[in-house]
Amino acid sequence: MNLARRKMIRLPRYDYSQAGFYFLTICTQNSLSLFGEIQDGVMNLNSAGEMVQKWWGKVEEKFPDMTLHEFVVMPNHLHGIVEISRRDKTDVGDDDSPTVAKAVQWFKTMSMNEYIRGVKQNGWPRFSKRLWQRNYYEHIIRDEEAYYEIAEYIKTNPPKLG
Repeated sequence: MNLARRKMIRLPRYDYSQAGFYFLTICTQNSLSLFGEIQDGVMNLNSAGEMVQKWWGKVEEKFPDMTLHEFVVMPNHLHGIVEISRRDKTDVGDDDSPTVAKAVQWFKTMSMNEYIRGVKQNGWPRFSKRLWQRNYYEHIIRDEEAYYEIAEYIKTNPPKLG
């Protein structure tokens, strides 16, 4: 039997808990536009989009070694820059160390749970099986120039799509 293999989108042997900057894109399953709409180049969040923005903002509370930088919630995805800093270099690789994957998983879980409540209580649009795609896209930001290019991309994403 030939089973389809999921393509690996992470760098092999890269420690995603190490200090640095990461550009993330987290997309809804089936690209469903659930979080608002772009009008005249401005992203207008609906109540579900405001909820997603709230949970993204709580990543720093849950993971104190993470700092959120530029981010935007779009109709069917979120772009954001996260920074992992290390207070104690002996923490690298520890199970308690924050990783990009742990933060994304926590964010997806918390926002999906609240979205389900919103479907039941507020009539938000239903989704099939998953709110978020199983994977997410990440890019390791290696220098200051790349950081500013990505931050500008995030800021100008709504006008480009609107």
